[in-house]
Amino acid sequence: MNYVITGGAGNISRPLVKNLLAAGKQVTVIGRNAEHLKELIQAGAIAAIGSVEDADFLSEAFKNADAVYTMIPPNFEAENWRKYVAGVAENYAAAIKVSNIKHVVNLSSVGAHLPEGAGPISALYYAERALNSLEGVSVLHLRPTFFYQNLLASIPLIKNAGIIGANFAIDDNKFPLVDPTDIALVAYQELLNLRFSGTTFRYIASDEVSTDSIAQTIGNAIGKPDLKWVIFSDGDALQAMRRTGLSDEIAKNFTQMHAALDSGRVTEDYWQKRPSVLGKVKLADFAKVFSRFYAAS
Repeated sequence: MNYVITGGAGNISRPLVKNLLAAGKQVTVIGRNAEHLKELIQAGAIAAIGSVEDADFLSEAFKNADAVYTMIPPNFEAENWRKYVAGVAENYAAAIKVSNIKHVVNLSSVGAHLPEGAGPISALYYAERALNSLEGVSVLHLRPTFFYQNLLASIPLIKNAGIIGANFAIDDNKFPLVDPTDIALVAYQELLNLRFSGTTFRYIASDEVSTDSIAQTIGNAIGKPDLKWVIFSDGDALQAMRRTGLSDEIAKNFTQMHAALDSGRVTEDYWQKRPSVLGKVKLADFAKVFSRFYAAS
């Protein structure tokens, strides 16, 4: 089997490529920088250097692939997030069609059922739709929940203000979190078996917690047992993101996404179709990682 993996040496793509190589598969990995792919090349991967915004490059890279893993790299310079995401998804769809690929595992997100009102997540609704339009292609959308690693952005807030928080708060263990290694394992299993058909999706989570338990667990790990989760207004959150240097487009999108999390709209479909088995990496495991980043910052 010949696989093409997008995402370069990212936190999901890197272990995914390594697992496929260990299983004896031929793997081409797409990235913008050959140096960043050095470890994977040494492990046996073939590098395809180029941009996912280049449809002709993708068509060439996808040649002879039996299956592909697609993801849309974040672009914090995008002037219009939805237009950027839709454009990359359309490039993928065109390359898949011309290459006659029959199986696609696509990285999407919890909340991708929402065409409006969820910031960058809503853009993925249109990405899913572009891939679902392909005829005769089996497409599985992975919909992971909120990444643990997103919490690392709270380190300056904890150090400067002694609190952690955002413009959302979630109680009753209704906040699903996920680790990239758990996503990579699911992607590997699905690509290896290729048992999915038609167009479908699969939610992935590692743990289900509350925002208060996030504060407590991380606080204990970094020696701040009194750390509290504080909810901000949308306006305060927007201004705080702008002060960190994020563009107005990105700051507005993330503020809207967090507000949709607070309302429960992002996770409403997750709780109706919740995975029966969660991943291995729990909040307590991530708290140890968080503490190392906290100490080094």
